[in-house]
Amino acid sequence: MSTPQHDRESHHGGARPDRATPLLPEGEVGDDRRRDAAGPSVGVVVTAFDQGRQVCEAVGSILAQTHAVSEVVVVDDGSTDPESVAALDDLGAQTHGSPTVRVLRQANSGVSAARNAGIAALSTEVVAVLDGDDLWEPTFVASTLAALVQDHDVVAASSWLSMFGVAAGVVEPAGGSVEAFLPRNAAPASLLLRREDWQRAGGYDETMTQGFEDWDFYLRLLRRPGTRVEVVREPLLRYRTHPASANVRSMEARVARYAQVVANHRDTFAAHLEAALLGLEATSTARLAAWEDLVVADPSVEVGPVTFGDGGMASAVRIATARGHGTD
Repeated sequence: MSTPQHDRESHHGGARPDRATPLLPEGEVGDDRRRDAAGPSVGVVVTAFDQGRQVCEAVGSILAQTHAVSEVVVVDDGSTDPESVAALDDLGAQTHGSPTVRVLRQANSGVSAARNAGIAALSTEVVAVLDGDDLWEPTFVASTLAALVQDHDVVAASSWLSMFGVAAGVVEPAGGSVEAFLPRNAAPASLLLRREDWQRAGGYDETMTQGFEDWDFYLRLLRRPGTRVEVVREPLLRYRTHPASANVRSMEARVARYAQVVANHRDTFAAHLEAALLGLEATSTARLAAWEDLVVADPSVEVGPVTFGDGGMASAVRIATARGHGTD
């Protein structure tokens, strides 16, 4: 990708329509008979970089929320693809209905800078972020907002997610306190939070342009003792999967990205070292057990080199026993 700082994949194909296409059927937006506007005002930031008309689908899913959204800001992080530029032009031209969708444009600076710029442009008490190629189910805002307002110690809320694209299935992150976020990222990047908590955390780290900026931000939010991130136990986020996505690419350098997270939050890791190490070991043990099950189920699979000191030898013994090998 020519502009690698943004964190999601590009999308090409399709022709620009002759005129802006409404994001929702006429009369659906602002229908007070089905949309609940009670509670604090909510604004949404959508970050976009060369995602074609997928960003229009993302905005459409925001406007279809059962809880009314007051403001929508789409931040174009330096798109150059003609179809993407045209889609963003169409969004900016749709000034009818409520809320009005605003498009902000900036030079390619990365998703952290785009999110910070979008949140700064909102005037709402509560803010939410959505990547331009993902979608919300209609109750995402209502459900996450309910989790947020019920407990002041909840500094952010998200939900389980359903993957679509090259991979499918429901993923069930657990959220939790700071300890849960040390061995892994425990919540999706799409979240809803109070503006004051975004300010208290200092926003997203704009130096993190290669991934894990959402994980880093959660740890910033959780610096205040006793706080936690709530994850709604329903798949209300639709997460688009693609082999060239930044999430997949960041896994190729996961250790380096994790090292940056640790360096940014060294005091937090030091204060909760036992939780961090035991969490990593629990993940390793669970994955080893899952691998054992796969190997036992298919005797044609070679075990390969047996490692020492990390459970590898015990795993090899269990596999050999399950396969009925001798005991001499």
